[in-house]
Amino acid sequence: MRFSLIICTYMRPKPLIQLLQSVQKQTAYPNEILIIDGSTNEETKIILKENWFEDLNYFLAPQDHRGLTKQRNYGIERVGNEMDIVCFLDDDTVLENDYFEQLLQTYQIYPEALGVGGYIKNESECEFVGYDFIPKMDEYFFDGWKRKDGSRFVLRKKLGLDSDCPPGFSSLFSHGRSVGFLPPSGKIYEVEMLMGGVSSFRKKIFETIRFSTYFEGYGLYEDADFTLQVAKTGKLYLNTAAQLNHYHDASGRPNQYQYGKMVVRNGWYVWRTKNPKPLLDAKLKWHSITILLTIIRYGNAFNTTKKKEAFVEALGRTIGWWSLFLNKPKNI
Repeated sequence: MRFSLIICTYMRPKPLIQLLQSVQKQTAYPNEILIIDGSTNEETKIILKENWFEDLNYFLAPQDHRGLTKQRNYGIERVGNEMDIVCFLDDDTVLENDYFEQLLQTYQIYPEALGVGGYIKNESECEFVGYDFIPKMDEYFFDGWKRKDGSRFVLRKKLGLDSDCPPGFSSLFSHGRSVGFLPPSGKIYEVEMLMGGVSSFRKKIFETIRFSTYFEGYGLYEDADFTLQVAKTGKLYLNTAAQLNHYHDASGRPNQYQYGKMVVRNGWYVWRTKNPKPLLDAKLKWHSITILLTIIRYGNAFNTTKKKEAFVEALGRTIGWWSLFLNKPKNI
């Protein structure tokens, strides 16, 4: 299969070069690499001129195409007609040498797959304990692996607000567990949500589905919205053998207040993508969890070292929640 790699970047020239150097070492190299740059300076353009990579095409996104979802759509429009698969990577990731090989093999094993995601190995905190293990309240257990559960999930369990779905699936009240909760088992798991920065899709799906431009700028949860739409039409998988590291470079991120607002408002938008007409029980659970997580962030202003960041984010979450009653996000 011929495949294209789209990397949307913003003000991260050095992390981008590290990623491209890991792409260079791949056992399966992309047939084309499209860099879609939303930067407001020329540092990325300059560093790419100084470092040559085969089959790389650089595009400076016009001002009205800046922002993660717009840049992705801009890149999709420039993918070669002969491509079968379109891959996306965040610009602050670094790949294991067989990442693309493992990804492409998944499409051969599951010909019905419309999308396949990779596995972020440096964020995995799992330990294999066998299939008969009985987890404690502060542990999460899945497919023979356990991991420590964060305080927010422990509290949700005690209040009967934990997700009733496996990782990578969204419940009717949303607030599920991401694919990051899947273990590094080497297995392939069916999911309905993928992380956009470590994903791939058959090119044909972009004939009918694009990334929503509701998610402006940083685009928090844009990947959940997109993949939930794709999952309504076919199968999605995550291959835990297709591994990479994600280093979460701080540059290019929004401030904590805006982030807090996006967590709530974008979260509401994604919830309604999965469940456009929720029943009262789902509504109560979604709002209860949103309020609970906001209270926890206020508490972090007293019990963590990043007190100011926690308080500002909590304030953003509060304003974001109240804004839902005055101005709900509109589907675009």
